[in-house]
Amino acid sequence: MNAVVVRATPESVPQLVASATSLFAEDGGQRDPWMDLTWPHREGPAYYSDLVRQSDSLCLLALSPTGSAIGHLIGRIRRADPLRPGAVAGVLESMRVESEHRATGVGTALADEFFAWARESGANQVSVTAYAANESALSFYRGRGFTPFEVTLHAPL
Repeated sequence: MNAVVVRATPESVPQLVASATSLFAEDGGQRDPWMDLTWPHREGPAYYSDLVRQSDSLCLLALSPTGSAIGHLIGRIRRADPLRPGAVAGVLESMRVESEHRATGVGTALADEFFAWARESGANQVSVTAYAANESALSFYRGRGFTPFEVTLHAPL
């Protein structure tokens, strides 16, 4: 792996927005006809600016040796609630690695950093949501120990 994983800062929010924009176009754009592909450009700067300042969120960038963003990971902590009082979850909200850098260890480095942060933040489980048709993402997550817990089914009307 010729990349380094760093925590995003307020100054690196444009790189997060760019990576999220690519994720929306690549993943949601192919798999969800209702996905608003303009959301990252329109709402992302404020959303990610807020996240990089919160202690219960993790914003990571994977940077190439030249300093360009080649991927990102967004994680959050979901505290226990009345329905699941013992569960504190590290939620992997968003992750992307540029296609030419996949299978090089970049995704694993991002995920490992997320797992360590979730443990340090008091999580006792982690979760991720992926499109059922995204076999490569599902395979990646299974390889990191994720297993199905809930399944959401959709039907067109």
